[in-house]
Amino acid sequence: MGVRFPSPALNFCKAKIYPELVKGQKEIMEREFLEPVFIEAFDLDDAWFQCLSEILDKGHVYTITRGSYEGQKRLEFDFVVVRVKKPSHQIIPIIPEGMSIPAPTDMDYIQGYLGYLLTGAKTETEDYTYGERLVGRLQTSPDITKDMPLRVNQVEEVIKIYKEKGFGTNQATMEIGMPSDIKLNDPPCLRIVDTRIRYGKLHFILYFRSWDLWGGFPSNLGGLQLVKQYMADEIGVGDGEIVAVSKGLHLYDYSWDLAKIRTNKSSPLALQSLPTGRQGD
Repeated sequence: MGVRFPSPALNFCKAKIYPELVKGQKEIMEREFLEPVFIEAFDLDDAWFQCLSEILDKGHVYTITRGSYEGQKRLEFDFVVVRVKKPSHQIIPIIPEGMSIPAPTDMDYIQGYLGYLLTGAKTETEDYTYGERLVGRLQTSPDITKDMPLRVNQVEEVIKIYKEKGFGTNQATMEIGMPSDIKLNDPPCLRIVDTRIRYGKLHFILYFRSWDLWGGFPSNLGGLQLVKQYMADEIGVGDGEIVAVSKGLHLYDYSWDLAKIRTNKSSPLALQSLPTGRQGD
């Protein structure tokens, strides 16, 4: 017997369950189309807060069938664009006094993360680092170099392009991902760091395939902002905006209660349909 899908005439106000569908696809939600979200923020603290607030109302809850924390739940945007006009103004998130939740990062950690981004060092237990993909490493694996040579410092090459050829180019792109990543258990989340110099400033355009809003977003953008500042200084231009794009910006279920406390949302729309006891456990 074939799978029966709901008639277009039905009111898509509730989830429909179809046991015939494969694992991970049993729940057909009420939406017919993706719901893109656009967030315009002043600085990184503002961007983080707005993302937390929006995802609690517009996120989609699903069970992870492959990836980090397999079997647990994520609350995730269908697709999000986050524009940050002045990322250097406030780099780390501010947790108001009296809130009994830890800050997700601090400047000491972000300074250390900057070193991770700008050096090619890698331990034996790591499949990759963002640093090795951005600035190369001294020794390369034959298996990896079949896909992409890593003896290239993309950061310095982009600086060189702008200084020697001017700003009228769309070729100053730094790539993190490579074809063989599809075979990794934990492939890179950040895939592209694209750049543009316009109106006298260096701007970053980023793409994350998957992105932890609580634990990753603040440190990732904080570290990349410091990279952008370094590159802008080397090129001799101003420090511009960050535009980050992702179809996988999410909150793991362990952080739902933290997000609710930070945003003062005790009963967010995206979590109201979950069974009692599952809204933050």
